[in-house]
Amino acid sequence: MAEHLAFNYMLKSILIQDDRKEPVGRGFKSLWAHSTMKSKMQKSDTEWKTCLSPEEYRILREKGTETPFTGKYYKNKKKGMYICAGCGAELFPSDTKYESGTGWPSFWKPAKKENVETKPDNSLFMQRTEVLCKKCGGHLGHVFDDGPEPTGKRFCINSASLNFKEKKSK
Repeated sequence: MAEHLAFNYMLKSILIQDDRKEPVGRGFKSLWAHSTMKSKMQKSDTEWKTCLSPEEYRILREKGTETPFTGKYYKNKKKGMYICAGCGAELFPSDTKYESGTGWPSFWKPAKKENVETKPDNSLFMQRTEVLCKKCGGHLGHVFDDGPEPTGKRFCINSASLNFKEKKSK
């Protein structure tokens, strides 16, 4: 209880800029960026718009979804590493990609657990688990518990949130 009260007091002190009670910066998005992990990239919307295509921005920053069966990596069979289109973090190795029949690239395991984070997503009248890039906070897609062994997970990821580094043949 005491921690809750202390948090509320801290939150109010961050939110209240002056006697007009206006949020600091550009509202809760600014507060969220201010309060998230220090390792996350801090870029303004303008900066993101200059380094991402309109489709990448819509998906990574606005939590959009691409039309199924249309993504550039949906049918990709090359060997390599799928990386975040926003920051280049290694997300999914090609050997964990499989055909799920959903229309989006699907993976049963991330490259490193610490490179992705998940959080509840109750938008669109559904209960899902959102997958985000831990480094830049970009929306990648969702994870479901109907994937293949050994994990039983299906990371259903938007192609527009990814880039691909092909493995060089020896």
